[in-house]
Amino acid sequence: MIRRQWWAWAIVALAVAAAVAPLVHTWLTNPDDQRLVDLDVYRTGGQMLLEGRPVYAAYTPAPQLLPFTYPPVAAMLAVGLAVMSWETAQWVWTAGVYVTLAVTVWFSFRQVLTGEAVRRYAPWVFGLLMVACAYLMPIRDQVRFGQVDILLVALCVADCLAKRPWWPRGFLIGLATAVKLTPGVFLIYLLVTRQWRTFWMASFVTAVLTLLPFAVIPQDAADFWFSALLDPERLGANAATTNQSMRGMLIRLYMNDTVESAIWLVLVAVVGWFGFRGARDAYRAGDPLAAVALVGLMAVLLSPVAWIHHLAWIVVVLGAIVGDGRDPVRRGVAGGVWLYYVVPVPWWGVALIAAGIPGVSLVLGKIVQNGFGLGALVLVWLLVSWLPKRRQLA
Repeated sequence: MIRRQWWAWAIVALAVAAAVAPLVHTWLTNPDDQRLVDLDVYRTGGQMLLEGRPVYAAYTPAPQLLPFTYPPVAAMLAVGLAVMSWETAQWVWTAGVYVTLAVTVWFSFRQVLTGEAVRRYAPWVFGLLMVACAYLMPIRDQVRFGQVDILLVALCVADCLAKRPWWPRGFLIGLATAVKLTPGVFLIYLLVTRQWRTFWMASFVTAVLTLLPFAVIPQDAADFWFSALLDPERLGANAATTNQSMRGMLIRLYMNDTVESAIWLVLVAVVGWFGFRGARDAYRAGDPLAAVALVGLMAVLLSPVAWIHHLAWIVVVLGAIVGDGRDPVRRGVAGGVWLYYVVPVPWWGVALIAAGIPGVSLVLGKIVQNGFGLGALVLVWLLVSWLPKRRQLA
């Protein structure tokens, strides 16, 4: 299909580039100290290795002063970014964000794009989906901060959904888990769905890439696993609005620490059981896309800290809701979810709290402030309970 329509794909690529150009221009012309600050973190980690300095003792320049928070193998991989100039790294990374978004969109909406009704117009539909997903707030934040999340999403999605992968299935999940711990939820998914060969491959790759730094940069490896990893505040202010995990939502209620931790652990157990059971059932029902979407939501909700850009999994959720695109109800629901995650709902909550409206700001403001995290919980219910029933009606 791609070969027969190469001219259409080329036009679509140019159209998508033009459509996202305002986003790229906005964030790549930010003041130097505000531009792609997380990419600066990655490059700093790689630079520390090149200079033989401690990775986890370094901070990016003021005013950000951000530490390197990823496992040591990520710093090793970041050496490639460190040898580039800052300007080159910005463009290379931003291009990579959209390439990996394209991979994610393809796998997430493959049922639509390869369906009989759409196949002839697949390039144009793909372009429309790319632009729509590029303007989701979690994806906009990938470019704003120079984040790695969409790459990790693409790795996990490709590993789980590729029909005939040329790599050992499980390899990409292992790589993603070694680079950033949250994709480790896919190891649980592989266990509960009894995909043993994939589970063992993913576990092996994770273990090798985790142990490798102990042989190459042993002090940095020890610093991460026995010190930096144990400091949750190293990731940033956990109570900040951008933390939309369940723990982040609870922290903003200003409860006693012990009570908050107890409630969080109960919620992790309940939501985890519900979500992974739903993923197992979706996999058994022949809907691995819905299963992957659910596991992605688990990576966000169960993590102690999940910034808004971690919700890049919304792309996969939208694909799971749409399915093959023939059900108008599912298309409508997906459209509503898309719009919800395009607008800055949590920041509306912050503005509502600041307004100080008696009887409204304190309660409604907090709910809206937690809007993306609460929305993720609703999406878990939607994929586990509503979607299977809707699928049966189609």
